[in-house]
Amino acid sequence: MLTLASKLKRDEGVKGSRPSSAVSDSTRRVSVRDKLLVKEVAELEANLPCTCKVNFPDPNKLHYFQLTVTPDEGHYQGGKFQFEIEVPDAYNMVPPKVKCLTRIWHPNITEMGEICLSLLREHSIDGTGWAPTRTLKDVVWGLNSLFTEDFRNKVEDYIKRYAR
Repeated sequence: MLTLASKLKRDEGVKGSRPSSAVSDSTRRVSVRDKLLVKEVAELEANLPCTCKVNFPDPNKLHYFQLTVTPDEGHYQGGKFQFEIEVPDAYNMVPPKVKCLTRIWHPNITEMGEICLSLLREHSIDGTGWAPTRTLKDVVWGLNSLFTEDFRNKVEDYIKRYAR
């Protein structure tokens, strides 16, 4: 798979063989987001839950990928849920944009595919929202947790406690 890291290495090799005046600043500059994504994607792929699969439609664009969650327990067992994840230019100061592409009834997913997950919020009242220390791995594990039995138990406990 061609990744941004291999592309950068290849570009470095090409730069070394050209005179420096022929190489423009735009080919030498790599955004902070892209540098972070090279490391984070490698970490993500190494620590992916067994119920998740990532797909990069364009391996040169690490800022856009799809996630497939296939739960192996709970009410959603046997289902296949697709998410689209886009990492904005201001990443890691702002969270990735996540959308559910699969129509589903879930208390944390709207009909339009918007996800309600505290770590995806830029500002959170309880302090569990996005922080620059969070990574794509946290996002994927958070989305995966929406379909686990443990999550269902938490929702049921919340309903019992507050729905009177």
